[in-house]
Amino acid sequence: MSIRSILQDMKFSRSQRVVQDSSGPTESVGESLKQSCWAQMPQELLREVLVRIEASEAAWPPRKSVVACAGVCRSWRHLTKEIVKAPELTGKLTFPISVKQPGPRDDLLRCFIKRNRSSQTYYLYLGLTHALTDEGKFLLAARKYKRATCTDYIVSLHADDMSKGSSNYIGKLRSNFLGTKFTIFDGQPTHAGAKITKSRSTRPVNLKQVSPRVPAGNYPVAHIQYELNMLGSRGPRRMQCTMDAIPATSVEPGGVAPTQADFSYSNAEFLPSLPFFRSKSNHLERISGPLASQKGGVLVLRNKSPRWHEQLQCWCLNFHGRVTVASVKNFQLVASPENGPAGPEHEKIILQFGKVGKDLFTMDYGYPISAFQAFSICLSSFDTKIACE
Repeated sequence: MSIRSILQDMKFSRSQRVVQDSSGPTESVGESLKQSCWAQMPQELLREVLVRIEASEAAWPPRKSVVACAGVCRSWRHLTKEIVKAPELTGKLTFPISVKQPGPRDDLLRCFIKRNRSSQTYYLYLGLTHALTDEGKFLLAARKYKRATCTDYIVSLHADDMSKGSSNYIGKLRSNFLGTKFTIFDGQPTHAGAKITKSRSTRPVNLKQVSPRVPAGNYPVAHIQYELNMLGSRGPRRMQCTMDAIPATSVEPGGVAPTQADFSYSNAEFLPSLPFFRSKSNHLERISGPLASQKGGVLVLRNKSPRWHEQLQCWCLNFHGRVTVASVKNFQLVASPENGPAGPEHEKIILQFGKVGKDLFTMDYGYPISAFQAFSICLSSFDTKIACE
């Protein structure tokens, strides 16, 4: 029996089970799973099948078969998650949690962002080919909300559901009034000891889908600052990103960055015990946990300085063909040698972002930042910046 026929048979079995489960309460889901031939497959054979499927379906859209395997039953799900490695090792995005995990160490993942001006919405896609744009695999969406003293970008796993009270909410980006300082908030703690920020927006997530003890948290994981240009001198923007959740040693050989294994919606023990309230304080607390006291401090990213091209009469950066339109929004980020001399690791591009069309931009990122963090940093480039141009 070929791998392809196994997948087709498995999908047919799943569809029959869904129809049967929705027809009435005569049979529980657990009982239907026990009767499934796929749930009773020997572990050794199951592992061999899943390994072959994972290896053969290496790119999207065929890779959806790997995700389908994780949805067959509990035993399949646990084994599939064990076989599928993190993006930093494989360079593949498979499950939704992949957007919260660090990118590949040896290369940049090629993505692109589509902007909808009328709805002030931004969509992140994974590139499927080496072309600048293609159909892409949807990853994240964000919507801009202007407030009296700041601007929020709500980031969601769903293209049409961008509410902070939704279970699809994974974080947000908040700017100050001038658009010169930004804070990236994660909806879940990235490491033990992370502190939630008390703000007006702290409220429970959709109580019908998530444990009532789990709030839509605001865990600050990064701070972005654009240098003021009060004199209006010509030149590119200058920015600095302080990654509060990533140690500076992560860019060194053998360095390690925190990796989320799963969304912790149902893991109430991992979260601090928090009352549900609306605080009048908008105070932003920086993370004070294991990373703050770690040797070398936290990772700081800075934009790579462009060079002036005499013939073109403009500032230039080498995007290796990934950017085709000159824009003040274009940038490349590298690690800043804050606590020592610069080394080869400080020349390696971690994130690059640039314009290729009227509302089309490329975003390429790699270790140690995640797709969510990279997307949030790029969103800060879209925001209006007073006294920075």
